Formats: sequence, structure tokens, C-alpha cells
Amino acid sequence: MDWDDLRVFLAVARGESLSAAGRVLRMDPATVGRRVARLEQGLGAPLFAKSPQGYALTEAGARLVDHAESAEQAALLATEAVKGRSEGLSGQVRIGAPDGCANYLLPQVCATIADQNPELEVQIVALPRVVNLSRREADMAIAVSPPTAGRLVVQKIADYRLHLSASDAYLASRAPIETLEDLRGHRIVGYIPDMIFDKELDYLADLGMNGVELASNSVAVQFQWIKGGAGLGIVHDFALPQAEGVKRLLVEEMELVRSFYLVRHADDRRLERMNRFAEALVAGMRAELARLEAQAAS
Repeated sequence: MDWDDLRVFLAVARGESLSAAGRVLRMDPATVGRRVARLEQGLGAPLFAKSPQGYALTEAGARLVDHAESAEQAALLATEAVKGRSEGLSGQVRIGAPDGCANYLLPQVCATIADQNPELEVQIVALPRVVNLSRREADMAIAVSPPTAGRLVVQKIADYRLHLSASDAYLASRAPIETLEDLRGHRIVGYIPDMIFDKELDYLADLGMNGVELASNSVAVQFQWIKGGAGLGIVHDFALPQAEGVKRLLVEEMELVRSFYLVRHADDRRLERMNRFAEALVAGMRAELARLEAQAAS
């Protein structure tokens, strides 16, 4: 069995379509289809059930996935063994993260790592949902709740803080806010309730409120509303240094503490390159969180 055919098979299994696999492999979808057909013919069994919704694994295909992933891991280990350890990191690493982290924390951390490793290519995938590592949407992910299923390794990175915040422009045109009771009548910015993908992001209970007037599934959109004086809402302390004129409210009465976790494929622990990148990422995030939160509190 040709490893290259298995590589194509894995890309289709993860992307659930020829076009998605083609984008990952940088290959024409028709070529991907021919390679899958060749593998199926060689094995004497259909690996995918084709439908307008995409390519779903058959029973035979599902059995092949584990073996194909083992072959993939062996190929990565072999490449690493031949190249040996180098002083700098190289190649591509893709990180999935919720968009608050992806927009306001990871860019500066990853830029520093890239500066120290000129041959390294870092990709940040900002998603308002949980990143699916089993489908290889990313090499590793930042999560706000540790996953409890799957062959994954989870490491706590650090706690982070959030506060109710508003712009000076908004506060200048409204009644003073001195207690939680004073929030009544103010326009609240927050998540679309039925699109909250993690219970740790449901802040309404902490505010004692049942709804929001301006809602988005994107933290970046919420942040722009708050910066623009459209309302008040919960903001990550590490984002506040990027918003001149936005201040924290009721700091002592209401502080939310959440945590970031690094989630990785269990097999990737055998890859020195991934271990070294993860170590640099965790150290960088911890340092940057401490710096930005101190700046927000000053």
C-alpha cells in the first residue's frame, strides 16, 4: 500500500470532500478522486459513501483511519529522525483558538516565536467554536474547557480575567454605574445565546441578566461595539490595552476568571518539533497574559 495514497485518503476523511482535501494537499479535486478510487480498487472495498453532503467513511474506511494515522505519525517521526535536532524550529504549525484569544493574545505571542525561528510558518485559525483536532483542523488548539474525550493531551496554560467594560463615550451619556443594580436600562453587548459553544463563555448568569441587545458569536465584533460606545459588556483584560478609552467597571464586585488549555494529539508528544513549539507557546502566552493584564489594571 502506497503511503502517498494513504495521505490522500486521510485528507478526504478529514475534510469530507474532494475539494477540501485538494486544498490541503494542493492538488486538483479530480486527481484526489482518482487517487481514492485507485486505493479502493487496490483494497477491494469502498472507503467512502458519496452523497451531495460529501464523503462519509464506510465501515472499511473507518477501520483504515487508525492505520493511516499510524503511518502518518511514523512518516513524521522518520523525517524528524533524519533531519535531526536543529537550533531553530521549521515547517508549518497550525493553531486553532477561540477568536478572543486568536485576535488579542496569540498574534503577538506567535510573532515573537516566528522572529526567533525564521524558517517556521505559524497559522492561527480563529473559530467561534471548538476546534476539531481529530479532523486535523489544526495541529494543536487553545480551549477554555479541557476536553474529556479522544486521544488528546491537555495542559493548563494559565488563568485569565474578564471584567464588565465600557467606553468613556458610552459612560458619558448614561447614568453612573456603581452597583450591579445600576446595569438595568443599559444596553448590553454579548454572545448570541444559542451560539455559545462552551459553557465557560456564558457570562449572562454572572451579570444576572437574561438577554443582550447587541449580540454576536464573535468576540471581535462585540469588542468593536464596546469600543465604539454602542453598549457595555464583558471584555478580556488582555484585550483592553488595545482599546484606548475603554475602562473596567465594578472591578471589585464582578471579576470573572477563566482558563486557557493547550490541547494536542496524543501521538504528537513523540515529535520533538511539536514539543518545542508547545513549550514556547505556553511560556509566551503566560508571559504575555501577565504583561497585558497588569497593563489593563494600571
